[in-house]
Amino acid sequence: MLHRAGLMQGYRCCVSWFHHDDFVDQFDGLVPVSDRIFVVDRDRLTCSGEASSAHPAAFLVERHIGRVAARKSLRIMIIPEERAGDDPQPGLPLDLKTRDPLVRKALLHVQQNLDVPPGVAEVAARLGVSRRKLERHFREALDQTPKAAFLRVRLAQVRLLPDRSDRSVTQIATATGFCDASHLIRAFRQAEGVTPAAWRGRGGAAQSLDRST
Repeated sequence: MLHRAGLMQGYRCCVSWFHHDDFVDQFDGLVPVSDRIFVVDRDRLTCSGEASSAHPAAFLVERHIGRVAARKSLRIMIIPEERAGDDPQPGLPLDLKTRDPLVRKALLHVQQNLDVPPGVAEVAARLGVSRRKLERHFREALDQTPKAAFLRVRLAQVRLLPDRSDRSVTQIATATGFCDASHLIRAFRQAEGVTPAAWRGRGGAAQSLDRST
């Protein structure tokens, strides 16, 4: 709405990673910020929406009233702690939990580009660090390589899709960056011990992925 009203020209705008592609499609030439909770650009403050709006609100309370009041306002809303604007947005459900901001931003970047998953070197360049530094952070934070963690991000989305849609294995493979259905099935079986079709069946879905392909 702000862009349509002509109020964001020349300003950075924060948009949820979930709506990033929709935003780019609607506003040609505008690249939104989708790896932060909120963005303050001069006299414009935008956030990724939903519950995240509490954090720029707390930012304003702290700026004009004080930190104690800001933290109290969050506690009233049962939000355990404030988030800085450059904290990464929460993404899809992950079993990869860490407080390392570099690792979290790297994982979020992969989530935002599931259909064409970036490589480790590309993610490192996107975040402005060397590949070696990124690998060191992943090893210290998650005890695994970025490549292995990125695959887990994509498989986390695969686990969600069978339960939430009637997409075929081929469609899910395309949406999550696997070259074909066979590649997806092999990777999923190795991680979960079952095929995506069996995963859906175990969840009680009426139609198996095998029949939908």
